[in-house]
Amino acid sequence: MKEYFDLRGKKAIVTGGGSGIGRSIAVALAARGAEVFVLEINKELATSVVEEIQAAGGTAHSVACDVSVEANVEEAFTQAVGVGPLDILINNAGIAHVGTVETTSGDDLDRIYQVNVKGVYHCLKAGVSRMKEKGGSIVNLASIVSLVGIPDRFAYSMSKGAVYTMTLSVAKDYLPYNIRCNSIAPARVHTPFVDGFIAKNYPGREKEMFEKLSKTQPIGRMGTPDEMAALVLYLCSDEASFVTGTCFPIDGGFITLNN
Repeated sequence: MKEYFDLRGKKAIVTGGGSGIGRSIAVALAARGAEVFVLEINKELATSVVEEIQAAGGTAHSVACDVSVEANVEEAFTQAVGVGPLDILINNAGIAHVGTVETTSGDDLDRIYQVNVKGVYHCLKAGVSRMKEKGGSIVNLASIVSLVGIPDRFAYSMSKGAVYTMTLSVAKDYLPYNIRCNSIAPARVHTPFVDGFIAKNYPGREKEMFEKLSKTQPIGRMGTPDEMAALVLYLCSDEASFVTGTCFPIDGGFITLNN
């Protein structure tokens, strides 16, 4: 019988793969046979996930990379896969910001843009050139804020809107090269970042705020990194060969049921 989501023989790059959603994606791809390159600015986190994958019998490598610096990205991609081929690219690295247009400084906006927009651009540019010969799959981490408005996310929404539209452009431009490009749009996912955000902004009220934030999803809880990884795994596989130029909400009903 056919084995679904078989990635044996494929090389995958996961940016920001050392923690949270990126970590789960790296583990999931490796579990299905991909050789995974974890591009991460934090060396210790990258080493940890690589060791986890190797202990489970998978193949993975850590590569130091700051996605906001184009030369650094090109060097990291060359270290990982040379001039190619590259089969899978996951643009997961990103940072967050809370604020309205009035409370967002120019420096805040530039910082978000440099990582969340230019970082994705740098990796797309390096990635498609290494996929053109034989095709491949790209998955960008967008967000529900790419599609709907939520409070106090002015700069972050700007950046994730850009990720969504870059996805469409790459999907259209590289159809002749059999490069598929999709994005996923998570709602709130329980990661170490969420725990840190709550602890920093609501000391002493952690449990209360966790429950409150969880209930903003109609399904009544936050998503998990593994749930995000399962959708990405599908989009990277040959089973999704008819899927490109699409943004997939994975949001516990937030977009369609939150009314």
